[in-house]
Amino acid sequence: MSKLLREHAEQQYAEELEEIKKQDDHSIPPNWHMSPWAVVTYLMGGKLNNGFEVSAKYIGDRRLMEIAVATLTTDRALLLYGLPGTAKSWVAEHLAAAVSGNSTLMIQGTAGTGEEAIRYGWNYAKLLAEGPSLGAIVPTPLMKAMESGKIARVEELTRISADVQDTLITILSEKTLPVPELGTEIQATRGFNLIATANNRDKGVNELSSALKRRFNTVVLPLPDSMSEEVAIVKQRVESLGKVLELPAQLPALEEIRRIVTIFRELRAGVTIDGKTKLKSPSGTLSTAEAISVVNSGMALSGYFGDGSLNAEDVASGLVGAIIKDPVQDTVVWKEYLETVIKSRDGWKDIYRACRDRI
Repeated sequence: MSKLLREHAEQQYAEELEEIKKQDDHSIPPNWHMSPWAVVTYLMGGKLNNGFEVSAKYIGDRRLMEIAVATLTTDRALLLYGLPGTAKSWVAEHLAAAVSGNSTLMIQGTAGTGEEAIRYGWNYAKLLAEGPSLGAIVPTPLMKAMESGKIARVEELTRISADVQDTLITILSEKTLPVPELGTEIQATRGFNLIATANNRDKGVNELSSALKRRFNTVVLPLPDSMSEEVAIVKQRVESLGKVLELPAQLPALEEIRRIVTIFRELRAGVTIDGKTKLKSPSGTLSTAEAISVVNSGMALSGYFGDGSLNAEDVASGLVGAIIKDPVQDTVVWKEYLETVIKSRDGWKDIYRACRDRI
């Protein structure tokens, strides 16, 4: 097993990517490592003609992935948009890995991201010694992607200030990166495109200008439609992370995962699963990603400080931490939910007691 805490997608799933390429007899766009059909197969999973089983990276609407992959074959960039925790970054990474064989050409958007992080920087020692030259330029991941014809990624695009965002307009419309200091430009090689992610619940969001929006095709990634779909996502990711982290705990029973997902879905929707009781919703998003985090945190507690079997005591602190973001408002919501729903639910006395004691 690798000593790396987190391998890149193209490393972790190298065997699957190789097997899919062997079976891929569809048309492959210039500079792509596999066909659009193969990319969607890699994302959605399934059995190949030779019997090889490909794991699902995205559990949801296949059509959304087809639209996303088709976008990357055009002159439009792809914007993955939605609530936090809806697998936007996960999908972007796997798309880049399958299309380009390299998911590392990534720019992390923050409030402090400047133009030089998107366009290029300078090696100031060379700049002072030799003056402005191509050799003195420090290429960004975006510039590298343009030169090599690969997929670049920009995470949390709306966290970047509006004037810096607009640096992308010329790159996406003209497929060139001007270098005015040298009176030249970097032209994109065929195969180049951009995948950006953005969420609509981030405080301090910088809205995209209409000019920049026109350069993107937006695919909204929704929260899982059904209970079974969300349970399957949590189970798959917990198993995967458990192996990587080598947690000394048993994989949680499906029923324990189902209880956590039920709590999250009910509080998100503001109504119980049976539709009989209306609920107040907390301020947090209670995404699938947070449900995965709650289970993993519980497994760590169980493995290192318990008997290795996940129980209500192990998940209670993670649940409370995920739900109570605003100590005043969310505590009231959580207490009401505990007393009106969890307390009276058959077989849930243990989680009621464990959570009540953590408030």
